[in-house]
Amino acid sequence: MDPKTTYDRSLNLFDGTMLVIGGIIGAGIFLNPAIVAERTGSASLTLGVWALGGLVALIGAMCFGELGARAPHAGGSYVYLREIFGPLPAFLYGWTYLVVVNSGGIAAVSMTFAGYACRLVDAPERFIGPVAIAAIVVLSLVNFLGIRPSAITVNVFTIVRLAALAALIITGLAAASTSSPLAETAPSSTGSSPLSLVGLVGVALLPVLFSYGGWQHSNHVAGEIARPERNLPLALLIGVSTVVAFYMLTNIAYLHALGIDGLAQSTAPAADTMTAVLGPVGGQLIGFGIMCSTFGFLSLVILAGPRIYQAMADDGVFFEQAATLHPRYRTPAGAIFIQALWAIVLTMSGSYGQLLDYVVFGDWIFFGLTVATIFFYRRRGSAPKDSTARVWGYPFTPALFVLVALFTVVSSILSNPGNAAIGGTLIAAGIPTYYFWRRRHA
Repeated sequence: MDPKTTYDRSLNLFDGTMLVIGGIIGAGIFLNPAIVAERTGSASLTLGVWALGGLVALIGAMCFGELGARAPHAGGSYVYLREIFGPLPAFLYGWTYLVVVNSGGIAAVSMTFAGYACRLVDAPERFIGPVAIAAIVVLSLVNFLGIRPSAITVNVFTIVRLAALAALIITGLAAASTSSPLAETAPSSTGSSPLSLVGLVGVALLPVLFSYGGWQHSNHVAGEIARPERNLPLALLIGVSTVVAFYMLTNIAYLHALGIDGLAQSTAPAADTMTAVLGPVGGQLIGFGIMCSTFGFLSLVILAGPRIYQAMADDGVFFEQAATLHPRYRTPAGAIFIQALWAIVLTMSGSYGQLLDYVVFGDWIFFGLTVATIFFYRRRGSAPKDSTARVWGYPFTPALFVLVALFTVVSSILSNPGNAAIGGTLIAAGIPTYYFWRRRHA
């Protein structure tokens, strides 16, 4: 990286909070509650699983807050893994993130956005692919033009997402109740033993944790946050707490409007809730809300990923063009271009969904490893002086998060061993790639 060009530390606490909220709220909360309700068969257990997922997300936010305060550099998890476990595990994280997790996510979310956009204007389905690619190109260009245009885009669409959820909550609570939000319809579905209950919660927790995931994106842009030792931990705590409150209220609204059976049978609970109260207009409104939500989320993931690839290139394990920051806009222009190109390839191939299924467990492997770095950082030195940046309940809370990550990985593998085997092969393919880059750099 050109030593004369550095990242622009111009993001404040509000920007950081919007990054956290925007990184979490995507399409999951509009769709996944139906999956959770179907797997639990119980309203109280459904809310309990969402509360448990929120607790895990809050612990994760505290852990990432301390890590961000200790190493406030662009790249987030890549930096922490490299400093503690070495360059190879860090590279495997970046490799998996680029090849599948982030680029595949960009492809999937852009297609979701395009699908809702085309339906709203009655455009033929053949336009979905081109609209998705156009969204990737436009948002990549916005991110190339500087951190401020990127932050403004994220801020605006995050506020729109919160407004859409608020409208959904108000509408659902105002609906004629089909049943008590805590009504039990299938008591036996919780299982006949504590062990079966744990298994049930584990299966139901997977889509919940997916819906809560994304707070780590703010750490990837830590190099552009002003006073990161204070603002990043605060942004994580405020942002995740806000999302937990909105998600719990949204699920209560779903249960109030649809009941546990209606929610479990719904393929689009947000649309069904709005339509039940406002008719077809309600369905169109929530469709517009989901379209804005996916577009805002897409903007954020396009923003966060290139900071990892730039750090990799700066270490000599990626294309050297990706290591350079643009002298005027101070953005990782080469990394943004590479990410956009690969995401477009995945979008056109249509293979992104299957690839994401393969490596979904890998995401939580790196989540657990990243949080585990806190123990090693603490051994090297004392806890951060600022109480906001310290993990509450250390060492129990980060240990609990690591155990939850392990539980999630094991549950994912057991639920689909074939996909896990292919995913493990994809991740392991990064090992020879790493040594190729090392030799080339040498």
